[in-house]
Amino acid sequence: MSDLIDDPAPGENAPEFSVSELSGAIKRLIEGEFAHVRIRGEVGRVSRPKSGHIYMDLKDDRAVINGIIWKGVAGRLPVQPEEGMEVVATGRLTTFPGQSRYQIVIEDIKPAGAGALMAMLERRKAALTAEGLFAPERKQRLPYLPEIIGVITSPSGAVIRDILHRLRDRFPRKVLIWPVAVQGERCAGEVTRAIEGFNALTPGGALPRPDLLIVARGGGSIEDLWGFNEENVVRAAAASAIPLISAVGHETDTTLIDYASDMRAPTPTAAAELAVPVRLELLAWLDGQEGRLIQALSGGVGMRGQRLRDLARALPRAETLLDGPRQKLDAWGERLPAALMRGVQTRRVILSEASGALRPGVLRRAVDADARRLSVAIDRLGGALDRRTREDRRRLDALSARLALRSPTTAPASEGLERMAQRLSDAGLRQIEGWRGHLAGLERQRKSLGYEETLRRGYAVVRGDGKLVTTSKAAGKAEKLEIQFADGRVEVGGNKASDKPKTPKRKPPPPEQGALF
Repeated sequence: MSDLIDDPAPGENAPEFSVSELSGAIKRLIEGEFAHVRIRGEVGRVSRPKSGHIYMDLKDDRAVINGIIWKGVAGRLPVQPEEGMEVVATGRLTTFPGQSRYQIVIEDIKPAGAGALMAMLERRKAALTAEGLFAPERKQRLPYLPEIIGVITSPSGAVIRDILHRLRDRFPRKVLIWPVAVQGERCAGEVTRAIEGFNALTPGGALPRPDLLIVARGGGSIEDLWGFNEENVVRAAAASAIPLISAVGHETDTTLIDYASDMRAPTPTAAAELAVPVRLELLAWLDGQEGRLIQALSGGVGMRGQRLRDLARALPRAETLLDGPRQKLDAWGERLPAALMRGVQTRRVILSEASGALRPGVLRRAVDADARRLSVAIDRLGGALDRRTREDRRRLDALSARLALRSPTTAPASEGLERMAQRLSDAGLRQIEGWRGHLAGLERQRKSLGYEETLRRGYAVVRGDGKLVTTSKAAGKAEKLEIQFADGRVEVGGNKASDKPKTPKRKPPPPEQGALF
């Protein structure tokens, strides 16, 4: 029995580990066995906190593993992970003891084949299309002949040489080159900064602002051209205030910047052809237009000259036009002296006839006739004035007689005046009686409301030193008291008490009726 008790239970000889020791052992085991692995899976949840790290899930149809991309690695990735994208992640497995889980620290991540890239490209294209970045109404017209052209491309490739050569052949222009990386992890950021940098230049400044931009790159695989599919590049191209031509890849290559640009060129050489016209063609066109203009002007001038000559032939000669007026002038010149002499003679006869009527005898007879007419008018005026005076006097006498008959001194008028005077006197007396009754009523009301009536009922008014006294304390302080009764006043205190009642002042009686008149 004691042997059974002393024997240890199975497993009790196993070493004891703390939680931290066990977690550290598991961590060393996993990191030692899986120091460097490649995992293929679908990107699940993606989280980008402010720290810059990327936390994500890699999953398939049966399992999920957590992944983390540190900030420094995330900035160098050529393709950023997105939810739903199938990728191949390269990194090392480790554990996170704080939450008892394992995870992969990703050092590189790539899409799992072209199919995944195209699927992600289609999703991004649909999202940007929904925002309206590819709408036709956002696109700008290219300038016909830009003064300065900005080219965003690699300075060491054949693309820039093709563009410059084509511009020099067609129409030489000033070219500003912004060197960028056209593939790799630095491509998207540098192209975005180049587009924004050209737009930030001041027109007419020390470094002039271009009138047209060309973003160019040669052909390549979808991975090589992926930098031009990044969202920041597309947004910068859509927001550019300078018209932009995209020439990325060959004719069959299509990137998202082609949809956001104002014009897509199949090749960089075609972009140069779209940017400027052919100078020789313009010169030929100008020469043709000049010839047509000269021909049109010459033809118009010749046609108008012929028409003028035709009209001139229909007009008479200038000498013929002047023959008639000249002949009329000669005829009028010959007739003028005779007409002047006849006019003078006619006016002389008229003057002689008028002067014959102005002899002294004729004037004297006219004055005498006017004097006789004036005397007759004076005689007639005197008689008329006398008659008018007599007639006015008769009318005045008639009016005087009528006024005398209507004088107030007659008996009927006197009686009416007396009646009116009597009525006026009666009305005055009645009004005075009314006033007297009103005053009597007011006097009765005053007496009934006055304190004298209260004194008749046995009350008295006490005054101390001329002031009304209402309390015994005030009466003790007064040097002299005066008591008023209904029939007089009595003084108490002082030198002498006066028992003689004082006759109250009475108001004078109201005047008699006759005193009011």
